[in-house]
Amino acid sequence: MGEQDLTARIAMVTLDCAEVAPSADFWSTFLGWEVAASTDDYAMLTPPGGGPALGLGRVEDHQPPAWPDEGGRKQFHLDLAVDDLDAAAARATSLGARLADPQPGETWRVLIDPAGHPFCLTDAKSWG
Repeated sequence: MGEQDLTARIAMVTLDCAEVAPSADFWSTFLGWEVAASTDDYAMLTPPGGGPALGLGRVEDHQPPAWPDEGGRKQFHLDLAVDDLDAAAARATSLGARLADPQPGETWRVLIDPAGHPFCLTDAKSWG
C-alpha cells in the first residue's frame, strides 16, 4: 500500500448545537452553502464546487463553548477569511450572530453563532 493510500482528508466538520434549524439557516446563509440534508437532529451543508462539508448535530442539553475560554470548554473554532471585516461582521449579526466581548484586536472579529459557537473573521489578504 502506498503512502498516499494511508492519508486521510477532512470530509466534514460537525458543530454540536441545541437546535439544528437555526444553526443550519445561519451558516447556510452566511457562507452561501446549500443545505444538502436536514432533520430535527442533523443537517449537512455543502460548499459550492465541493470540498469539506459542515455538519450540525443536535445534542441533548448542549452547553455552548465560552468566549473568552476560561474554563477549557472551547475545543476549536472556525476562522473565516473575508474581504471586509466590518461588512462581514454586520452581515453575520444581521443573520443572528453576536459580537463577542472582548475582541482580540483590530485584524480579527470574534463572533458567536446562534448556537453559541465562537468563530473568527479575518482579512482574506492575510491568507495569501
